[in-house]
Amino acid sequence: MKLGITMEGGASRTVFSCGVSDAFLEENIMPDYFIGVSAGIAYGISYLSKQKGRNLKIIQKYMQDKRYMGVRHLLKSKNFYNIPFVFGEVPNKLEAFDYEAFAEFPGKVEACVTNIHTGKPEYLEVPRRDEQFEVLVASCALPILFQPVKVGKHYYLDGGLSDSIPYQHAIEEGCDKNIVVLTRERGYIKKPERAGDITSRLYKKYPKIVEDIKTRPERYNACIEKLMEKEKSGEIFVIAPETTYGVGRTESDPDKLTRLYEEGYQQAKRQMGDLKRYLEIEQDKHQAG
Repeated sequence: MKLGITMEGGASRTVFSCGVSDAFLEENIMPDYFIGVSAGIAYGISYLSKQKGRNLKIIQKYMQDKRYMGVRHLLKSKNFYNIPFVFGEVPNKLEAFDYEAFAEFPGKVEACVTNIHTGKPEYLEVPRRDEQFEVLVASCALPILFQPVKVGKHYYLDGGLSDSIPYQHAIEEGCDKNIVVLTRERGYIKKPERAGDITSRLYKKYPKIVEDIKTRPERYNACIEKLMEKEKSGEIFVIAPETTYGVGRTESDPDKLTRLYEEGYQQAKRQMGDLKRYLEIEQDKHQAG
């Protein structure tokens, strides 16, 4: 068995996935392959480094901190999130990321990004010792809220523009068992972004990105429909919130975020019996560490 885990993005809503992954750590459920989009990979690496509770501490201590995110950062650096603080000071000084433990993770770790010229998804391997977290920043680079990020010779934006839930790529990587963690409730239907026209004007030099933005709701909804069919047939195991408590993309209130984290933790615990049955006898291997 090769176990793949795919984590959807959703910025602040992805704290749901932090609760799920902490429940996984308690059960010693670890993947052979992990792929995340945007905040799904940014938070996901703490799971892969087995730092249970680290994401919750960041949520509670720093997301409401003025140094973390806000309009003033957008006006100053054209990034809503203060990248040197979020991807520099926090993991390297304030809430230390365990690079050694991450390096010891034996599986493959990829982040989904969107090439600004082709509009196509690319799946970049996440370096184990990059203190700048360059690939993670690229995967998180939401239009308007971030500037495009250069990795190697190319510029990228948020992977969710082209492949919001890249479970199909996990299958292509040979994963015959797949867990997909969503950040929207079952039945959620994506509608056109309210800022779609503004985004289209801002990215008029990149027509493929404009096309991605326009077609994203239709592609996202089709992806979810296919995913639900695969869940029903027993091919894929899905964990999704019963409610997101109205948490938006840039929510910073620690109480609201903690509540959504607890929703993720409890939802994973409620589904744990079914998950272990889905993983069948091979689950013993993961429990053994």
